[in-house]
Amino acid sequence: MSIGDVLTNIRGIILFIPWALYLVIMDLVLSLLLPFSFFFPNAVYDASSFVAFTNWNWIQCIFEVFNGGKITMSGDTLPEGESAIVISNHVSWTDFYMIQALAIRAGMLGRCRWFSKIELRWVPLLGWGIWAMGMPMVSRQWTKDKKELDRVFAGITQRKWPTWLISFSEATRYTPKKAEETKNWCKANDRPIPRHLLYPRTKGFVTTVQHLRKAKHMKAVYDMTIAYEHNHKFLEAPTIWESLANGGLSTKKGYRFHVHVRRFLLADLPESDAELVKWLETRWVEKGEYLEEKREEWARL
Repeated sequence: MSIGDVLTNIRGIILFIPWALYLVIMDLVLSLLLPFSFFFPNAVYDASSFVAFTNWNWIQCIFEVFNGGKITMSGDTLPEGESAIVISNHVSWTDFYMIQALAIRAGMLGRCRWFSKIELRWVPLLGWGIWAMGMPMVSRQWTKDKKELDRVFAGITQRKWPTWLISFSEATRYTPKKAEETKNWCKANDRPIPRHLLYPRTKGFVTTVQHLRKAKHMKAVYDMTIAYEHNHKFLEAPTIWESLANGGLSTKKGYRFHVHVRRFLLADLPESDAELVKWLETRWVEKGEYLEEKREEWARL
């Protein structure tokens, strides 16, 4: 290991440890709020949103300000304070930075709620904090998840909580191996094959739309497409530690970060489940076409 690597790791530790300690405090606070959520759900939702904002904004500053991750954006302008269903492709852990960058600009960072694995519910502090925030904790078996989804959707539809409900619709990160498996599955099942993407899981999307379109303040679906490049390698993102430790991510390390967003009104989406499946498939085909255009654009630079 070179002296430069040692200094980079030290730099990363200096940046990471204060944030990580605050994350523990945040999870402790949210865990203490959990019992009160049954009696004062609105107050706890607002309080947990504020606490989350302070921590998520901090790590975003580490990425964008201290470590120079320059995120470029394109597509539709998102109205400030608007509640929405957010869908995105999934490439890397750093996808969270891309989505949070848009959430900050729309004034919705603290209101972000992410689909997470149900096993986290039993993890002390972290899992309890996620639970207290009203995040959906699912097993991806939608019949088993009905009670949990009803709990989360009730906060949005009945209590009118402002929310970005975020889902990586592919349910797993993109890899060339998984892409080949997707291609074979799509051919066998007569489904469209998206470029640079995995086939999306449609049941969760359909369930979410059919529930949340009942909420008058839930106005839109935001379709986000995330792209990376590093040393002419498309969809290559930094590791977790690189994103936390390395300065000059875009200028010195040569990473490109881009997020493209399209806004669709919920009122304009199809009514039936089958048509919603086709709608999502169409979005994924278009996302693949956009990613190929972005790959060609970056290749010319």
